[in-house]
Amino acid sequence: MPTTALHHADHAWLPGGFADDVAFAIDRSAVGAVLHAVDAKAPRAGAGTLGRIVLPGMPNLHSHAFQRAMAGLAERRAPQQAEDSFWSWREVMYAFAGRIGPDDLRAIAAQLYVEMLEAGYTQVCEFHYLHHRSDGRPYDDPAAMSLALVEAARETGIGLTLLPVLYMTGGFDGRPLSERQRRFGHDVDAYLRLLERLRALDEPALNVGVALHSLRAVPADAMRAVLDAIDAIPAHPRQRAVSRMPIHIHIAEQIGEVQDCLAIRNARPVEWLLDHAPVDARWCLVHATHLTDDETRRLAATGAVAGLCPTTEANLGDGLFPLRAYLDASGALGIGSDSHISVSPVEELRWLEYGQRLVTRHRNISASATQPSSGETLFAHALAGGAKAAGGALGAFAPGHRADVVVLDDASPLLAGRTPAQLVDSWLFAGNANIVRDVMVGGAWVVREHRHRDAERIARRYREVVERLARA
Repeated sequence: MPTTALHHADHAWLPGGFADDVAFAIDRSAVGAVLHAVDAKAPRAGAGTLGRIVLPGMPNLHSHAFQRAMAGLAERRAPQQAEDSFWSWREVMYAFAGRIGPDDLRAIAAQLYVEMLEAGYTQVCEFHYLHHRSDGRPYDDPAAMSLALVEAARETGIGLTLLPVLYMTGGFDGRPLSERQRRFGHDVDAYLRLLERLRALDEPALNVGVALHSLRAVPADAMRAVLDAIDAIPAHPRQRAVSRMPIHIHIAEQIGEVQDCLAIRNARPVEWLLDHAPVDARWCLVHATHLTDDETRRLAATGAVAGLCPTTEANLGDGLFPLRAYLDASGALGIGSDSHISVSPVEELRWLEYGQRLVTRHRNISASATQPSSGETLFAHALAGGAKAAGGALGAFAPGHRADVVVLDDASPLLAGRTPAQLVDSWLFAGNANIVRDVMVGGAWVVREHRHRDAERIARRYREVVERLARA
Protein backbone atom coordinates (compact mmCIF):
# COMPACT_ATOMS: atom_id res chain seq x y z
CA MET A 1 0.00 0.00 0.00
CA PRO A 2 1.32 3.49 -0.83
CA THR A 3 2.13 5.78 2.07
CA THR A 4 1.94 9.56 1.95
CA ALA A 5 4.59 11.86 3.40
CA LEU A 6 4.10 15.61 3.86
CA HIS A 7 6.90 18.08 3.10
CA HIS A 8 7.27 21.83 2.99
CA ALA A 9 9.49 24.37 1.20
CA ASP A 10 9.77 28.12 1.77
CA HIS A 11 10.13 28.81 -1.95
CA ALA A 12 9.38 26.28 -4.71
CA TRP A 13 9.38 26.57 -8.49
CA LEU A 14 5.87 25.74 -9.68
CA PRO A 15 4.73 25.79 -13.33
CA GLY A 16 4.04 29.55 -13.06
CA GLY A 17 7.32 30.44 -11.31
CA PHE A 18 8.34 30.63 -7.67
CA ALA A 19 5.65 30.33 -5.00
CA ASP A 20 5.99 30.71 -1.23
CA ASP A 21 5.18 28.24 1.55
CA VAL A 22 4.59 25.22 -0.68
CA ALA A 23 3.33 21.94 0.75
CA PHE A 24 4.09 18.65 -1.00
CA ALA A 25 2.27 15.37 -0.45
CA ILE A 26 4.45 12.53 -1.78
CA ASP A 27 2.99 9.07 -2.29
CA ARG A 28 5.61 6.36 -1.80
CA SER A 29 5.34 2.77 -2.96
CA ALA A 30 7.63 -0.12 -3.85
CA VAL A 31 8.22 1.34 -7.33
CA GLY A 32 9.12 4.88 -6.30
CA ALA A 33 7.38 8.07 -5.29
CA VAL A 34 5.14 10.55 -7.06
CA LEU A 35 3.64 13.86 -6.07
CA HIS A 36 0.09 13.48 -4.84
CA ALA A 37 -0.63 17.16 -4.17
CA VAL A 38 1.26 20.46 -4.35
CA ASP A 39 -0.22 23.54 -2.64
CA ALA A 40 1.16 27.06 -2.28
CA LYS A 41 0.54 29.33 0.71
CA ALA A 42 0.10 26.24 2.86
CA PRO A 43 0.84 26.03 6.59
CA ARG A 44 3.83 23.96 7.62
CA ALA A 45 1.58 21.95 9.99
CA GLY A 46 4.22 19.44 11.09
CA ALA A 47 5.42 18.65 7.57
CA GLY A 48 9.06 17.73 7.02
CA THR A 49 11.29 20.40 5.47
CA LEU A 50 12.57 19.83 1.94
CA GLY A 51 14.60 23.04 1.95
CA ARG A 52 14.21 26.79 1.68
CA ILE A 53 14.68 26.94 -2.13
CA VAL A 54 13.56 23.93 -4.15
CA LEU A 55 13.33 23.29 -7.88
CA PRO A 56 12.19 20.37 -10.04
CA GLY A 57 14.99 18.11 -11.24
CA MET A 58 16.30 18.97 -14.70
CA PRO A 59 16.15 16.33 -17.47
CA ASN A 60 19.33 15.95 -19.53
CA LEU A 61 17.96 15.11 -22.97
CA HIS A 62 21.15 14.07 -24.78
CA SER A 63 24.04 11.98 -23.50
CA HIS A 64 26.79 9.75 -24.91
CA ALA A 65 28.04 8.49 -21.54
CA PHE A 66 31.32 6.93 -22.73
CA GLN A 67 32.52 10.30 -24.03
CA ARG A 68 32.87 11.66 -20.49
CA ALA A 69 36.08 9.65 -20.14
CA MET A 70 37.63 11.30 -23.23
CA ALA A 71 36.70 14.88 -22.34
CA GLY A 72 39.80 17.04 -22.86
CA LEU A 73 41.60 14.54 -25.09
CA ALA A 74 40.68 16.19 -28.40
CA GLU A 75 41.95 19.72 -27.72
CA ARG A 76 45.16 19.45 -29.74
CA ARG A 77 45.38 19.89 -33.50
CA ALA A 78 47.49 17.39 -35.36
CA PRO A 79 50.51 19.05 -37.05
CA GLN A 80 49.44 17.84 -40.50
CA GLN A 81 45.96 19.40 -40.17
CA ALA A 82 45.43 22.91 -41.48
CA GLU A 83 42.29 23.18 -39.36
CA ASP A 84 40.28 21.10 -36.90
CA SER A 85 36.56 20.32 -37.00
CA PHE A 86 33.80 18.01 -35.83
CA TRP A 87 34.97 15.43 -38.36
CA SER A 88 38.54 15.29 -37.00
CA TRP A 89 37.18 15.19 -33.42
CA ARG A 90 35.06 12.23 -34.50
CA GLU A 91 38.16 10.22 -35.40
CA VAL A 92 39.55 10.74 -31.89
CA MET A 93 36.21 9.64 -30.47
CA TYR A 94 36.11 6.50 -32.64
CA ALA A 95 39.58 5.49 -31.46
CA PHE A 96 38.60 5.91 -27.82
CA ALA A 97 35.26 4.15 -28.23
CA GLY A 98 37.00 1.10 -29.65
CA ARG A 99 38.59 0.30 -26.27
CA ILE A 100 35.45 0.25 -24.15
CA GLY A 101 33.64 -2.91 -23.00
CA PRO A 102 30.51 -3.37 -20.85
CA ASP A 103 32.26 -3.17 -17.46
CA ASP A 104 34.15 -0.08 -18.58
CA LEU A 105 30.97 1.55 -19.80
CA ARG A 106 29.20 0.89 -16.52
CA ALA A 107 32.03 2.47 -14.54
CA ILE A 108 32.23 5.52 -16.81
CA ALA A 109 28.46 6.01 -16.92
CA ALA A 110 28.12 5.68 -13.15
CA GLN A 111 30.72 8.40 -12.58
CA LEU A 112 28.98 10.62 -15.12
CA TYR A 113 25.59 10.04 -13.54
CA VAL A 114 26.96 10.95 -10.10
CA GLU A 115 28.23 14.21 -11.59
CA MET A 116 24.86 14.84 -13.23
CA LEU A 117 22.98 14.27 -9.99
CA GLU A 118 25.29 16.53 -8.05
CA ALA A 119 24.67 19.22 -10.68
CA GLY A 120 20.86 18.92 -10.51
CA TYR A 121 20.06 16.60 -13.42
CA THR A 122 17.64 13.88 -12.30
CA GLN A 123 16.88 12.15 -15.65
CA VAL A 124 19.22 11.37 -18.53
CA CYS A 125 18.36 10.44 -22.12
CA GLU A 126 21.13 8.08 -23.18
CA PHE A 127 21.60 8.15 -26.97
CA HIS A 128 23.37 4.81 -27.08
CA TYR A 129 25.11 3.44 -30.16
CA LEU A 130 28.08 1.58 -28.66
CA HIS A 131 26.41 -1.80 -29.16
CA HIS A 132 28.93 -4.49 -30.18
CA ARG A 133 32.54 -5.55 -29.73
CA SER A 134 35.11 -3.33 -31.41
CA ASP A 135 35.29 -5.67 -34.42
CA GLY A 136 31.53 -5.49 -34.92
CA ARG A 137 30.68 -8.92 -33.51
CA PRO A 138 27.74 -8.89 -31.08
CA TYR A 139 28.36 -9.75 -27.47
CA ASP A 140 26.98 -13.08 -26.27
CA ASP A 141 24.14 -10.99 -24.90
CA PRO A 142 23.46 -8.44 -27.68
CA ALA A 143 22.08 -6.07 -25.04
CA ALA A 144 25.23 -6.17 -22.88
CA MET A 145 26.26 -2.57 -23.48
CA SER A 146 22.73 -1.28 -23.03
CA LEU A 147 22.40 -3.19 -19.77
CA ALA A 148 25.63 -1.61 -18.53
CA LEU A 149 23.90 1.76 -18.75
CA VAL A 150 20.79 0.44 -16.99
CA GLU A 151 22.99 -0.90 -14.19
CA ALA A 152 24.84 2.42 -13.87
CA ALA A 153 21.56 4.31 -13.60
CA ARG A 154 20.23 1.87 -11.00
CA GLU A 155 23.48 2.09 -9.02
CA THR A 156 23.47 5.89 -8.88
CA GLY A 157 19.72 6.53 -8.62
CA ILE A 158 19.27 8.69 -11.71
CA GLY A 159 16.24 8.23 -13.95
CA LEU A 160 17.12 6.82 -17.38
CA THR A 161 15.54 7.17 -20.79
CA LEU A 162 17.46 4.57 -22.80
CA LEU A 163 17.54 5.31 -26.51
CA PRO A 164 19.19 2.45 -28.41
CA VAL A 165 20.43 3.86 -31.71
CA LEU A 166 19.83 2.52 -35.19
CA TYR A 167 23.03 3.10 -37.18
CA MET A 168 23.28 1.49 -40.63
CA THR A 169 25.31 3.49 -43.17
CA GLY A 170 28.35 5.74 -43.25
CA GLY A 171 26.83 8.56 -45.27
CA PHE A 172 23.90 9.84 -47.31
CA ASP A 173 25.23 7.90 -50.30
CA GLY A 174 24.62 4.59 -48.48
CA ARG A 175 28.28 3.64 -48.08
CA PRO A 176 28.91 0.79 -45.61
CA LEU A 177 30.03 1.52 -42.09
CA SER A 178 33.74 2.07 -41.69
CA GLU A 179 35.89 -0.29 -39.64
CA ARG A 180 35.59 2.04 -36.62
CA GLN A 181 31.82 2.29 -36.99
CA ARG A 182 31.11 -1.45 -37.18
CA ARG A 183 30.35 -1.81 -33.49
CA PHE A 184 27.50 0.70 -33.88
CA GLY A 185 25.61 -1.15 -36.62
CA HIS A 186 22.32 -3.08 -36.77
CA ASP A 187 19.96 -4.05 -39.51
CA VAL A 188 16.31 -3.21 -38.86
CA ASP A 189 15.32 -6.65 -37.60
CA ALA A 190 18.21 -6.89 -35.13
CA TYR A 191 17.50 -3.37 -33.93
CA LEU A 192 13.85 -4.15 -33.27
CA ARG A 193 14.84 -7.28 -31.33
CA LEU A 194 17.12 -5.17 -29.14
CA LEU A 195 14.34 -2.65 -28.61
CA GLU A 196 11.90 -5.39 -27.62
CA ARG A 197 14.43 -6.88 -25.18
CA LEU A 198 15.00 -3.55 -23.47
CA ARG A 199 11.33 -2.71 -23.24
CA ALA A 200 10.77 -5.95 -21.33
CA LEU A 201 12.97 -4.77 -18.45
CA ASP A 202 10.97 -4.19 -15.28
CA GLU A 203 12.67 -1.02 -14.07
CA PRO A 204 10.49 1.65 -12.44
CA ALA A 205 12.91 4.49 -13.25
CA LEU A 206 13.51 3.35 -16.85
CA ASN A 207 11.87 4.60 -20.02
CA VAL A 208 12.86 3.13 -23.39
CA GLY A 209 12.61 5.07 -26.62
CA VAL A 210 13.91 5.03 -30.17
CA ALA A 211 16.95 6.79 -31.60
CA LEU A 212 17.74 7.15 -35.29
CA HIS A 213 21.36 8.20 -35.39
CA SER A 214 20.98 10.68 -38.24
CA LEU A 215 19.64 10.90 -41.76
CA ARG A 216 23.11 10.05 -43.07
CA ALA A 217 23.20 6.84 -40.98
CA VAL A 218 19.59 5.64 -41.46
CA PRO A 219 18.25 5.15 -45.00
CA ALA A 220 14.74 6.41 -45.66
CA ASP A 221 13.21 2.94 -46.04
CA ALA A 222 14.77 1.78 -42.75
CA MET A 223 13.40 4.82 -40.94
CA ARG A 224 9.91 4.10 -42.23
CA ALA A 225 10.18 0.43 -41.25
CA VAL A 226 11.17 1.26 -37.67
CA LEU A 227 8.47 3.91 -37.25
CA ASP A 228 5.84 1.51 -38.58
CA ALA A 229 7.06 -1.30 -36.33
CA ILE A 230 7.05 0.64 -33.07
CA ASP A 231 3.46 1.73 -33.63
CA ALA A 232 2.46 -1.94 -33.74
CA ILE A 233 4.20 -3.07 -30.52
CA PRO A 234 1.86 -3.37 -27.51
CA ALA A 235 2.49 -1.06 -24.59
CA HIS A 236 4.52 -2.14 -21.58
CA PRO A 237 2.35 -2.22 -18.41
CA ARG A 238 4.50 0.43 -16.73
CA GLN A 239 5.11 2.61 -19.78
CA ARG A 240 2.93 4.87 -21.80
CA ALA A 241 1.55 3.49 -25.07
CA VAL A 242 4.46 2.61 -27.29
CA SER A 243 3.16 4.92 -30.01
CA ARG A 244 4.13 7.71 -27.59
CA MET A 245 7.68 6.46 -27.09
CA PRO A 246 10.17 9.29 -27.54
CA ILE A 247 11.98 9.34 -30.89
CA HIS A 248 15.35 11.14 -31.06
CA ILE A 249 17.57 11.95 -34.02
CA HIS A 250 20.76 13.93 -34.61
CA ILE A 251 20.08 16.46 -37.33
CA ALA A 252 21.58 19.52 -39.08
CA GLU A 253 24.51 19.76 -36.66
CA GLN A 254 27.14 20.45 -39.30
CA ILE A 255 27.15 22.48 -42.52
CA GLY A 256 28.72 19.49 -44.28
CA GLU A 257 25.72 17.37 -43.31
CA VAL A 258 23.36 19.99 -44.77
CA GLN A 259 25.32 20.13 -48.02
CA ASP A 260 25.42 16.33 -48.38
CA CYS A 261 21.69 16.06 -47.75
CA LEU A 262 20.98 18.71 -50.38
CA ALA A 263 23.20 16.88 -52.86
CA ILE A 264 21.70 13.40 -52.31
CA ARG A 265 18.12 14.05 -51.18
CA ASN A 266 17.57 17.45 -52.76
CA ALA A 267 16.46 18.95 -49.46
CA ARG A 268 17.97 20.25 -46.24
CA PRO A 269 17.95 17.73 -43.34
CA VAL A 270 15.15 19.25 -41.25
CA GLU A 271 13.16 20.10 -44.37
CA TRP A 272 13.47 16.49 -45.57
CA LEU A 273 12.51 15.02 -42.21
CA LEU A 274 9.44 17.22 -41.86
CA ASP A 275 8.36 16.25 -45.38
CA HIS A 276 8.90 12.48 -44.94
CA ALA A 277 8.23 11.58 -41.29
CA PRO A 278 5.30 12.11 -38.90
CA VAL A 279 7.23 14.52 -36.70
CA ASP A 280 5.21 15.50 -33.64
CA ALA A 281 5.60 15.97 -29.88
CA ARG A 282 7.20 12.50 -29.56
CA TRP A 283 10.28 13.68 -31.42
CA CYS A 284 13.47 15.31 -30.23
CA LEU A 285 15.64 16.82 -32.98
CA VAL A 286 19.10 16.97 -31.43
CA HIS A 287 21.14 20.06 -32.33
CA ALA A 288 19.06 21.27 -35.32
CA THR A 289 21.72 23.97 -35.51
CA HIS A 290 21.47 25.00 -39.15
CA LEU A 291 17.88 25.98 -39.93
CA THR A 292 16.30 28.31 -42.43
CA ASP A 293 13.54 30.63 -41.25
CA ASP A 294 10.97 28.30 -42.79
CA GLU A 295 12.46 25.20 -41.10
CA THR A 296 12.48 27.07 -37.79
CA ARG A 297 8.77 27.89 -38.02
CA ARG A 298 7.82 24.43 -39.26
CA LEU A 299 9.79 22.63 -36.55
CA ALA A 300 8.22 24.78 -33.83
CA ALA A 301 4.74 24.04 -35.17
CA THR A 302 5.19 20.26 -34.83
CA GLY A 303 5.54 20.33 -31.04
CA ALA A 304 8.81 18.44 -31.34
CA VAL A 305 11.67 19.36 -28.99
CA ALA A 306 14.86 20.97 -30.21
CA GLY A 307 17.58 19.22 -28.21
CA LEU A 308 20.26 21.85 -27.65
CA CYS A 309 23.71 21.07 -26.27
CA PRO A 310 25.45 24.46 -26.13
CA THR A 311 28.74 23.46 -24.48
CA THR A 312 29.31 20.52 -26.85
CA GLU A 313 28.17 22.54 -29.86
CA ALA A 314 30.68 25.24 -28.89
CA ASN A 315 33.44 22.69 -28.28
CA LEU A 316 32.87 21.13 -31.71
CA GLY A 317 32.45 24.44 -33.55
CA ASP A 318 28.96 23.50 -34.73
CA GLY A 319 27.32 26.92 -34.88
CA LEU A 320 24.42 28.64 -33.12
CA PHE A 321 20.76 27.67 -33.02
CA PRO A 322 18.26 30.43 -34.05
CA LEU A 323 16.96 30.78 -30.51
CA ARG A 324 14.96 34.02 -30.61
CA ALA A 325 13.11 33.12 -33.82
CA TYR A 326 12.33 29.67 -32.41
CA LEU A 327 10.99 31.07 -29.14
CA ASP A 328 8.90 33.58 -31.07
CA ALA A 329 7.38 30.64 -32.95
CA SER A 330 6.52 28.95 -29.60
CA GLY A 331 9.01 26.13 -30.12
CA ALA A 332 9.84 23.56 -27.44
CA LEU A 333 13.45 23.04 -26.38
CA GLY A 334 15.57 21.23 -23.83
CA ILE A 335 19.23 20.86 -22.95
CA GLY A 336 21.74 18.03 -22.98
CA SER A 337 25.40 17.68 -22.04
CA ASP A 338 26.09 15.39 -25.04
CA SER A 339 29.88 14.82 -25.04
CA HIS A 340 30.15 15.92 -21.39
CA ILE A 341 32.96 18.39 -21.69
CA SER A 342 30.76 20.11 -19.11
CA VAL A 343 28.21 18.46 -16.82
CA SER A 344 26.13 21.39 -15.64
CA PRO A 345 22.64 22.63 -16.50
CA VAL A 346 23.85 26.07 -15.39
CA GLU A 347 26.55 26.16 -18.03
CA GLU A 348 24.27 24.80 -20.78
CA LEU A 349 21.63 27.44 -20.12
CA ARG A 350 24.15 30.22 -19.60
CA TRP A 351 25.89 29.53 -22.88
CA LEU A 352 22.62 29.10 -24.72
CA GLU A 353 21.97 32.75 -23.84
CA TYR A 354 25.57 33.99 -24.13
CA GLY A 355 26.04 32.56 -27.62
CA GLN A 356 23.06 34.58 -28.78
CA ARG A 357 24.41 37.71 -27.11
CA LEU A 358 27.74 37.34 -28.88
CA VAL A 359 26.23 36.94 -32.34
CA THR A 360 23.58 39.68 -31.94
CA ARG A 361 25.65 42.05 -29.75
CA HIS A 362 22.61 42.54 -27.51
CA ARG A 363 21.64 41.28 -24.03
CA ASN A 364 18.77 39.20 -22.59
CA ILE A 365 17.92 37.59 -25.92
CA SER A 366 15.73 34.93 -24.30
CA ALA A 367 13.59 37.44 -22.42
CA SER A 368 10.36 38.85 -23.82
CA ALA A 369 7.67 41.37 -23.02
CA THR A 370 5.69 38.72 -21.15
CA GLN A 371 8.71 37.12 -19.40
CA PRO A 372 11.46 39.65 -18.63
CA SER A 373 13.83 37.11 -17.02
CA SER A 374 16.26 35.34 -19.36
CA GLY A 375 17.08 32.75 -16.70
CA GLU A 376 13.48 31.90 -15.87
CA THR A 377 12.56 31.70 -19.56
CA LEU A 378 15.34 29.23 -20.35
CA PHE A 379 14.90 27.22 -17.16
CA ALA A 380 11.16 26.76 -17.74
CA HIS A 381 11.66 25.77 -21.37
CA ALA A 382 14.41 23.29 -20.49
CA LEU A 383 12.27 21.63 -17.81
CA ALA A 384 9.23 21.23 -20.06
CA GLY A 385 11.10 20.27 -23.21
CA GLY A 386 13.41 17.90 -21.37
CA ALA A 387 10.48 16.10 -19.76
CA LYS A 388 8.77 15.72 -23.11
CA ALA A 389 11.95 14.35 -24.72
CA ALA A 390 12.45 11.92 -21.83
CA GLY A 391 8.94 10.53 -22.20
CA GLY A 392 7.91 10.74 -18.57
CA ALA A 393 5.97 12.72 -15.97
CA LEU A 394 9.01 14.76 -14.97
CA GLY A 395 10.32 18.28 -14.71
CA ALA A 396 7.48 19.85 -12.72
CA PHE A 397 6.02 19.96 -9.24
CA ALA A 398 2.57 18.73 -10.22
CA PRO A 399 0.33 15.85 -9.11
CA GLY A 400 1.27 12.56 -10.75
CA HIS A 401 4.83 13.63 -11.51
CA ARG A 402 7.81 11.75 -10.13
CA ALA A 403 9.07 13.23 -6.87
CA ASP A 404 12.34 14.74 -8.13
CA VAL A 405 13.60 17.66 -6.05
CA VAL A 406 16.68 19.88 -6.28
CA VAL A 407 17.48 21.97 -3.19
CA LEU A 408 19.70 25.01 -3.67
CA ASP A 409 22.10 26.06 -0.93
CA ASP A 410 20.35 29.10 0.56
CA ALA A 411 23.56 29.91 2.50
CA SER A 412 25.52 30.43 -0.74
CA PRO A 413 26.89 33.96 -1.18
CA LEU A 414 25.55 33.84 -4.75
CA LEU A 415 22.01 34.06 -3.39
CA ALA A 416 22.60 36.65 -0.67
CA GLY A 417 19.95 39.34 -0.65
CA ARG A 418 18.04 37.82 -3.58
CA THR A 419 14.26 37.82 -3.77
CA PRO A 420 12.52 34.72 -5.15
CA ALA A 421 12.12 36.50 -8.50
CA GLN A 422 15.91 36.90 -8.70
CA LEU A 423 16.95 33.39 -7.66
CA VAL A 424 17.09 31.61 -11.02
CA ASP A 425 18.90 34.47 -12.78
CA SER A 426 21.47 34.59 -9.98
CA TRP A 427 21.94 30.81 -10.03
CA LEU A 428 22.46 30.72 -13.79
CA PHE A 429 24.45 33.90 -14.39
CA ALA A 430 26.25 34.90 -11.17
CA GLY A 431 29.06 32.40 -10.67
CA ASN A 432 30.62 28.99 -11.17
CA ALA A 433 30.25 27.42 -7.72
CA ASN A 434 27.81 24.51 -7.69
CA ILE A 435 25.08 25.56 -5.27
CA VAL A 436 22.98 22.40 -5.64
CA ARG A 437 22.95 21.09 -2.06
CA ASP A 438 20.52 18.14 -2.02
CA VAL A 439 18.85 16.05 -4.73
CA MET A 440 15.92 13.64 -4.51
CA VAL A 441 14.95 11.27 -7.34
CA GLY A 442 11.72 9.32 -7.12
CA GLY A 443 11.38 10.15 -3.41
CA ALA A 444 14.92 8.98 -2.49
CA TRP A 445 17.70 11.36 -1.47
CA VAL A 446 20.73 10.62 -3.67
CA VAL A 447 22.72 13.80 -2.94
CA ARG A 448 23.08 15.34 0.50
CA GLU A 449 25.24 18.38 1.34
CA HIS A 450 26.60 18.53 -2.24
CA ARG A 451 27.79 14.90 -2.26
CA HIS A 452 26.33 11.79 -3.86
CA ARG A 453 25.67 8.94 -1.45
CA ASP A 454 28.24 6.67 -3.15
CA ALA A 455 30.56 9.18 -4.79
CA GLU A 456 33.86 7.92 -3.37
CA ARG A 457 33.47 4.27 -4.38
CA ILE A 458 32.20 5.11 -7.87
CA ALA A 459 35.00 7.64 -8.45
CA ARG A 460 37.64 5.14 -7.32
CA ARG A 461 36.37 2.52 -9.78
CA TYR A 462 36.18 5.12 -12.55
CA ARG A 463 39.80 6.16 -12.04
CA GLU A 464 40.96 2.55 -12.22
CA VAL A 465 39.07 1.97 -15.48
CA VAL A 466 40.18 5.18 -17.19
CA GLU A 467 43.82 4.69 -16.18
CA ARG A 468 43.70 1.18 -17.67
CA LEU A 469 42.09 2.45 -20.87
CA ALA A 470 44.80 5.11 -21.14
CA ARG A 471 47.44 2.37 -21.16
CA ALA A 472 45.62 0.27 -23.79
